[in-house]
Amino acid sequence: MARMYSLFSSSRGNATFIGSPGGGVLIDAGVSYKRLVGAMHRCGLSMDAVQGVFITHDHSDHVRGLKTLTDHHRIPVYAQSQTLRHLIDTDSVAASAVLAEMNGTVNLADMALSAFDTPHDTVQSCGYRIAMPDGRICAVCTDLGYVTKTVDDALTGCDLVLLEANYDEKMLRSGPYPPYVKARILSESGHLSNEMCARQAKNLIDRGTTRLLLGHLSQENNRPELAEAAVVRALEGYVRGQDYLLSVANVETTGEMIAF
Repeated sequence: MARMYSLFSSSRGNATFIGSPGGGVLIDAGVSYKRLVGAMHRCGLSMDAVQGVFITHDHSDHVRGLKTLTDHHRIPVYAQSQTLRHLIDTDSVAASAVLAEMNGTVNLADMALSAFDTPHDTVQSCGYRIAMPDGRICAVCTDLGYVTKTVDDALTGCDLVLLEANYDEKMLRSGPYPPYVKARILSESGHLSNEMCARQAKNLIDRGTTRLLLGHLSQENNRPELAEAAVVRALEGYVRGQDYLLSVANVETTGEMIAF
């Protein structure tokens, strides 16, 4: 049975394990190595289960723990070419790290992983689509200013999608962030709002997705209940718990996982 463990999910740190205690992959390592190991342990997982680390982009909330992780383990790190170069140039990985460029499909831990481009304000940014040996498919898709056709195509057909719901627009606009930061978040290279997330959630459920996990919520500009309510409104006509399952990722795991 395929499993997704959202270990950390917020604007302050992100990491997701996909697989089982016997083996899997880590998407991002955006918290300290110590916290990452602790979260894995709470989920009944060992770092020995991680057969590859897949990086979405180089912002600190996605790579903060990567250098120490690659100091301690010879786990290969996969990323797009420009992201890999930036990680090296900024000393974000150990000198001895095993680095591999995402180029087509990577087969690892009995999974087939492919990257898809996302519009975000960094040198290069992507999400990941993961096909499991039993035919189930999931995706991790955060840090994007809007849903492009490339993104929509990559998410179509997934059984489970971890989808960004970063901010409530009213909270962001009336909040304490300086104007230039608000403009960045609201831009097409920023983040998905609750309403944009809800529209994409409707598109996905219409086309057969059955499980949604809302993630990367801003702790300053959003609330889990607001993100959840926006998606439920968009899915009026579907029966929650029957036609679809919906949850919001915790800032830090307490040991939960989603089977799909």
